[in-house]
Amino acid sequence: MSAELAPYLVLILVGYLPNEAWRLLGVVLARGIDEDSEIIVWVRAVATAVLAGVIAKLTLFAPGALALVPLPAWLAAVATGFLAFLAIRRSVFAGVVCGEIVLVAGTLLAR
Repeated sequence: MSAELAPYLVLILVGYLPNEAWRLLGVVLARGIDEDSEIIVWVRAVATAVLAGVIAKLTLFAPGALALVPLPAWLAAVATGFLAFLAIRRSVFAGVVCGEIVLVAGTLLAR
């Protein structure tokens, strides 16, 4: 095995596979659960709140290279992500992707 591939193999073995096992177990166990049940709605709300907290922390206290992103790009990315979340059937995925696109574009345009 090439030494260049070793870090990627470690990443797959330590990061991806353990998480994937739990995801697969969740899929198997969740087959009969109603998507609109109270517990699932609550879990979805908690997951969305945690994601919002992470985004707020990254916005207010940007670490490392994110600290170099101009403030207008940050604010535009957060606003775009939130509006995309609302506009696209409250899709967290759509909000995050749209926000990331605006953040990267704003950073590249500021250079």
